[in-house]
Amino acid sequence: MSRRRRAVKRPIIEDPKFHSNLVSKLVNMVMTSGKKSVAQKIVYGAIEIVSAKHAAVGPVDIVTRAVENLKPRLEVKSRRVGGATYQVPLEVASDRQLSLAMRWLVSFAKKKKGMPMKEALAGEILDAYKGQGSGIRRRDDTHKMAQSNKAFAHFRW
Repeated sequence: MSRRRRAVKRPIIEDPKFHSNLVSKLVNMVMTSGKKSVAQKIVYGAIEIVSAKHAAVGPVDIVTRAVENLKPRLEVKSRRVGGATYQVPLEVASDRQLSLAMRWLVSFAKKKKGMPMKEALAGEILDAYKGQGSGIRRRDDTHKMAQSNKAFAHFRW
């Protein structure tokens, strides 16, 4: 942790197509090497695929619901106490919940080989929206770890 001043959070500029901060953050997570236009094509293409499969619900609402389903409530952090290291369960702050959910969404889409990124991202968004898939499994594993280490909760500070 830094001994200097705290890092200043910059405001997120909403994306031009859907006017949503969440979509803008998703574009930034997909972006590599500063190629924002390529990332926008990927995310917008994925949202188009998702909206074609679920026409009744708005596309941004589907993405929002998918990210909400992926957010972890608890996680474990290592704490060293008296020569022993314990996995201490902690509640996750809201901004970290969002960043973990988006990170899992994008990373599991990148792991799907043999298909275009926009199709892989659309598949992960749909899986998370339905409450299944790799991201949901990761969230459940995180919750199970926190639940099994509940005995060490008194070590949190």
